[in-house]
Amino acid sequence: MGPHLCFYNAIDLQIYNRCQRRERAIQEIRIHGRGGQGTVIASKILAKAIIEEGQFALAIPSFGFERRGAPVVAFLRVDDKEIRTITNIYHPDNIICIDPTVSRAVDIFKGFQEGGTWVQATKKSPEQLEIPKSVAKLGLCDAVGIALDVFSKPITNSIMLGAYAKTSGLVSLESLKEGLKTANFRDAGLDQNMLAVERGYSETKVHQVN
Repeated sequence: MGPHLCFYNAIDLQIYNRCQRRERAIQEIRIHGRGGQGTVIASKILAKAIIEEGQFALAIPSFGFERRGAPVVAFLRVDDKEIRTITNIYHPDNIICIDPTVSRAVDIFKGFQEGGTWVQATKKSPEQLEIPKSVAKLGLCDAVGIALDVFSKPITNSIMLGAYAKTSGLVSLESLKEGLKTANFRDAGLDQNMLAVERGYSETKVHQVN
């Protein structure tokens, strides 16, 4: 028997996320993507958005050659007190995968904590995915489809930040928009990215697994 899935309606999700935000402690986030999709920029925007809400956040750069199309990873730590640990994240509580195919090239679940949150860019349903037992909450978003509609190219970073906000409850859509205002976008304007993050938030389907 596969994992039990429960789809949240909008009201239940808002209540659940408010409870989660009150109870949260340190959170470690790993973002997987490909070169050219804005993976590292996404981690910086998310950090700024979380700081906007009064938490501490640290985006940790991943050093290496970010060749277009090659797998890229970025890291983010969140806490309610000052963060002094600046190492890479090996046991994340949250995984954001902004590319539908990068999991074929790297193990995005390596070190994933039990009870974690997985947010995935995909057109697939939960039944079509291999969901690790460690996943407690799953957010699915057709980010490429949205990106082609908004940007006319597969730039998925801002879309998947909206998807993460809806799935995790760790940060609000409003704070993400404030974070977007500080970013230096190369391939699109602020208005397009605002629309992208809104659509990522509204069009993501959130499932409780087991």
